[in-house]
Amino acid sequence: MTRPDYQSLIDAPTWEFIRRTDEYYPPDAAKMTIADQRAVYDRLCRAFHNGTPPGVAAHDQQLGGVPVRCYQASAMPATVVYFHGGGFVVGGLDSHDDVCAEICAATGFRVISVDYRLAPEHPHPAAYDDCLAATREAATRHPGPLVLAGDSAGAALAASVCHTARAGGPAIAGQVLIYPGLGGDPDQGSYLTHANAPMLTRADVLYYAAIRHVGPEPRADPTACALQDTDFSHLPPTAIFSAECDPLADDGRTYRDRILAAGGRAHWQLEPGLVHGYLRARTTVPRASASFTRITAAIEALGRGTWPALA
Repeated sequence: MTRPDYQSLIDAPTWEFIRRTDEYYPPDAAKMTIADQRAVYDRLCRAFHNGTPPGVAAHDQQLGGVPVRCYQASAMPATVVYFHGGGFVVGGLDSHDDVCAEICAATGFRVISVDYRLAPEHPHPAAYDDCLAATREAATRHPGPLVLAGDSAGAALAASVCHTARAGGPAIAGQVLIYPGLGGDPDQGSYLTHANAPMLTRADVLYYAAIRHVGPEPRADPTACALQDTDFSHLPPTAIFSAECDPLADDGRTYRDRILAAGGRAHWQLEPGLVHGYLRARTTVPRASASFTRITAAIEALGRGTWPALA
């Protein structure tokens, strides 16, 4: 198998982002204790925090018994429920505070960030249960179009909630998944091609999957991984954004293909030369900035019911 030439695939601004990230969150962070992983991740997020855009107000509350942070702007025709990334182990309301605030500013939608419980103290299905509970109460309190979004582990949670919501509600207007890990085959495709990619390796993916569960990873459980489902029909319109230099890249394509094969609507965007975690590069890397613009446009299109804007 030919190894990717990351020196040519990844441009200079992205390499600078990777270098700066490594200063705060070292590539071998998975070898640290859980407490140390969280400490360095929090330090990384503080270093990259971009502030709150003018006109956006935020307050903390609880929905469904789960801590959340609600961002509001002047116009709120729809609500976005956002699930943060972090391998189900790190992250919280502060880690993606500026991302959620900027989504609110870009779309005019209310954004609700969910502080779901983390592994290993709270193994699966704790995070999923929290995300489902918060989503259902958000829909009850805020009638109108509801869009689910998330990055990495959070994207996996968004997809799992969408699969469940088909039967028990609430109605979901669309989902936006950012470099999602959806439970693809780790012995095929991008998992092997990009096994040693900057920012996230195949070994990291397997580590976080193992730590999320007590014992073996479950099979045929779409509440854990959406790609383990056998039914991909009647899902909401789905926009997926994968980083090219990421072992998880093929999960997005596979998920799109299964939705399309079931008669649904899905759009998959492979972002050239980008790496896992590139949301934090949206203000310094032109490629990441362009992708974030596409992401917020997709969220807005789904919230307003203008799906063709995603074509």
